[in-house]
Amino acid sequence: MTPERYRRLKSVLDRRQPDLTVLMENVHKPHNLSAILRTADAVGIYEAHAVNPTGGVPTYQDTSGGSEKWVYLRVHPEIEEAAAHLKERGFTIYAANLSERAVDYRRVDYTRPAVVLLGAEKWGVSERAAALADADVIIPMMGMVQSLNVSVAAAVILFEAQRQRLEAGLYDHPRLDRETYRRTLFEWAYPREAAYYRARGLPYPQLDERGFIQR
Repeated sequence: MTPERYRRLKSVLDRRQPDLTVLMENVHKPHNLSAILRTADAVGIYEAHAVNPTGGVPTYQDTSGGSEKWVYLRVHPEIEEAAAHLKERGFTIYAANLSERAVDYRRVDYTRPAVVLLGAEKWGVSERAAALADADVIIPMMGMVQSLNVSVAAAVILFEAQRQRLEAGLYDHPRLDRETYRRTLFEWAYPREAAYYRARGLPYPQLDERGFIQR
């Protein structure tokens, strides 16, 4: 760990958004999952969510550019459990879903706690998931095709959320609680050491102002 890298890690963590996230319902192609996580990292998402009927998610590919190291991914067994977990935390769920009630994705206020719900590559958001969403959003299409690839759609919507949050000043100061910030910073800076402490149920040590472990 160098002081320069430590400052870089802190700079990124300072801009993480705990109240913006994405929920992927059965997004099963590894390159799509990885691309969505790459976008999540780019817009400052702290934790992403996924639902897969097997209880797991596909293997990451190089598309992610290592994003899985920086965006925590919580896997849920069912869409109902995922939606309940997020709504209990005050999130509004916006499904990328072509429906009669859908509105232009730019009309949504993403400065409030927001979830972008994305469906499987071929079928989109399921009826079960759509019923749990608070609203549907669409990306207006001017060509022959009706929709974008799921990872491209995620990028379009999430960068609109980033634009709104930048204007609102939500990236101007750290927004994670102190303990989450400290824990995450240690895991980012010292992943091997963090695994060692977790395996033994030990608390993480403190870091000094240069990012070195205090012995």
